[in-house]
Amino acid sequence: MTLKFSLVLCLLACSFSGGVLAQKRKAPLLLHEKRRSITDLEIGGDLPGAAAGTTRYIAYDDLLRLPQVTYTISDDTNFGGRKTRITGIPLAELARVLGATPAADMVIAICGDQYRSNYPRSYMAAHHPLLVLKVNGKSPAGWPKDTESGSYMGPYLISHPTFTPSFKIFAHEDEAQIPWGVVRIELRNEQKVFGAIRPRGVHASDPLVQKGYAIARQNCFRCHNMGAEGGTKAGYPWLVLASWAETSPQRFENYVRDPQAVDPRSNMPGNPKYDAATVNALRVYFSTLIPGGM
Repeated sequence: MTLKFSLVLCLLACSFSGGVLAQKRKAPLLLHEKRRSITDLEIGGDLPGAAAGTTRYIAYDDLLRLPQVTYTISDDTNFGGRKTRITGIPLAELARVLGATPAADMVIAICGDQYRSNYPRSYMAAHHPLLVLKVNGKSPAGWPKDTESGSYMGPYLISHPTFTPSFKIFAHEDEAQIPWGVVRIELRNEQKVFGAIRPRGVHASDPLVQKGYAIARQNCFRCHNMGAEGGTKAGYPWLVLASWAETSPQRFENYVRDPQAVDPRSNMPGNPKYDAATVNALRVYFSTLIPGGM
């Protein structure tokens, strides 16, 4: 690969273990134009010096050159709550190394099944998520399988040193964003991404609408899309949910609480703990996206 097709970022590679900084020699991080291995991580979004829509790739071995942290965790449900040692790169550090501009203040992790997790700056500051490179000292090929589905969790996953919810809205509590099967990281602008689903119309600023918006932004946006933004795993776009909220409130409620009751083929987990107030907040928010709604 020639320099023409690679972006070379020089950085001081460091590693953290138990809070001790070990300095290493300078080494280049190569962003390649083409995938070379199934363990290459896709990088996209607002890449510095690259045209919109550009995708680059980082090799696993090159990621190992970046600053890393190691934690022993016990509250990640992907590992069944078992004590697990994880080593990886803080997402905030990954964004910095990739040259994220001040406008690119959000990191998005995209999985192979098009599930997405959003990490705005506030979330990263509160919870310090990291892109995991090793689990119990092993590379992705040696990782345990997901405790619920039995699926391979590589090539990458995201976890936290620990997770304490930072907010609660009705029955929705700040939820750990811990996707596995991550294949792509995007550097994006939070206002632009969330702007796609911002409430509309004369009721947009109503407190209840804003609460529903905050819930939907963290929960629903992972699997449902509004155009090019949001996940597509669920197969039901944002405006379909909005239509149900406005014209079929009972169908909307059933889907939120128990998706299989509406579509037996759905693999979306339900939200049985969402009470009437929580579902109503979501309903009035989604209704604002329909002209004359709410």
